[in-house]
Amino acid sequence: MLWSFGNNRGSWLGQRYAILWGRYQSVNKKVKHPLLLTCHKHFVCLVSSTGWWQKPLQKAWHVGNANVSKSASASTEGIFCGTRGLLYSSRIGYQRPFSQGSPQSPGSSPRFQLKTRLLITFLFGSGIVAAWLYVRAEKEQREKLLRLEELRKLAIGQGDFHLVDHTGRPRSKADLRGSWVLLYFGFTHCPDICPEELEKMSRVVDLLDQDANLPRVQPVFITVDPERDDVAAVAKYVQEFHPRLLGLTGTPEQVREAGRGYRVYYSAGPKDQDNDYIVDHTVIIYLLSPDGLFTDYYQRNKTDAKIAESIKKHMETYKSLFG
Repeated sequence: MLWSFGNNRGSWLGQRYAILWGRYQSVNKKVKHPLLLTCHKHFVCLVSSTGWWQKPLQKAWHVGNANVSKSASASTEGIFCGTRGLLYSSRIGYQRPFSQGSPQSPGSSPRFQLKTRLLITFLFGSGIVAAWLYVRAEKEQREKLLRLEELRKLAIGQGDFHLVDHTGRPRSKADLRGSWVLLYFGFTHCPDICPEELEKMSRVVDLLDQDANLPRVQPVFITVDPERDDVAAVAKYVQEFHPRLLGLTGTPEQVREAGRGYRVYYSAGPKDQDNDYIVDHTVIIYLLSPDGLFTDYYQRNKTDAKIAESIKKHMETYKSLFG
């Protein structure tokens, strides 16, 4: 009966011992419960001593050790699984910055798509603009070459003349080629307009002469009244203005030919009792390039400073047609 009780109690004690000791081992070993340690110490002493209780307690000891091993193993496995789960959870919470397949924030994908679309739109638009600019530049270049060819043809015979200067020397347009020319058509008996325009033209020449880097401009005066403006009259007249002013005259036919080349209108008015008359004519200052080509014109409302500024720009952008 005692043996039976011992066997049964041994099994019961072993199970209880296994439960208590297993729980103890599954907890942090740094926490040493004094009651649990005392029970374990007395239980070991009883097992090692002699008496009728030795066999039941030895059986309880062996059963307890087996259950403790299982409990400890299960506890260790549970702790390991819990630790592994904790590590797994921590890995989910912490994403390596360069790991592939890492989940993105909800707003990153649409933002990335928007930037991509904007970049593609910008590149596509830039390509269209570049192509349009290239086509326009090619068109402008072709038009410029065509224009230059037309100007070359015009420059050969445009406004050509054969006259006599105020020193009696024969002059033609070819003599002026290679120089910038300011050309004015008038007459020596003009009361006010011609003197004003010739004085303005002289001031323009002086303004341009102040810049040593600019080429010298040749001022030229052509009469539209050849009947009264002979060589002597023209020579006396040009002395009142600029020292480089070149005066030209000729026969009525020669003067008419020169005016026709620049589309200059002039007409003599009726004569008075003193046989004096006024010539109505175009009041324009013409600018000729070194190629002899008509480049620009300036009316009465243009000041000397504006004219000088315009001529400077023409000089800066000038390219010879025959270079």
